[in-house]
Amino acid sequence: AGAQPQQLESFSTAPLVVHSGPTQHKFTVELALTPRQQAQGLMYRRSMPAQAGMLFLYRPVQPISMWMMNTFIPLDMLFVSADRRIVRVAERTVPHSTETIPSGQPILAVIELNAGTVARLGITVGDRLESPALGE
Repeated sequence: AGAQPQQLESFSTAPLVVHSGPTQHKFTVELALTPRQQAQGLMYRRSMPAQAGMLFLYRPVQPISMWMMNTFIPLDMLFVSADRRIVRVAERTVPHSTETIPSGQPILAVIELNAGTVARLGITVGDRLESPALGE
């Protein structure tokens, strides 16, 4: 694991709802909007509240790859298409791994949640997301 940079980025937050069938799962997500924020992501964090996460927004929509370098907490990653539907889920990613986790197609966003959240809540491919940060 690399050394923490002297100046970490700060993040604003927004509400996010995952519509999973009739159930709504509510989160407060930090917004990774700039290249510097996206490069940092959740690196160097030791914990994250259960109903928290991070939203990486990509405009224009594009294929992307994530990794876990310098990330201490295992994560679930939700890859979200332009129609705000989950198109891929990467569960329980491995802390500090440099293995890339590709989106598999052009995406609008990636949501990172604590590992196990997807399984615990039954979030699946096809579920729809709603957030002011996604342009709604």
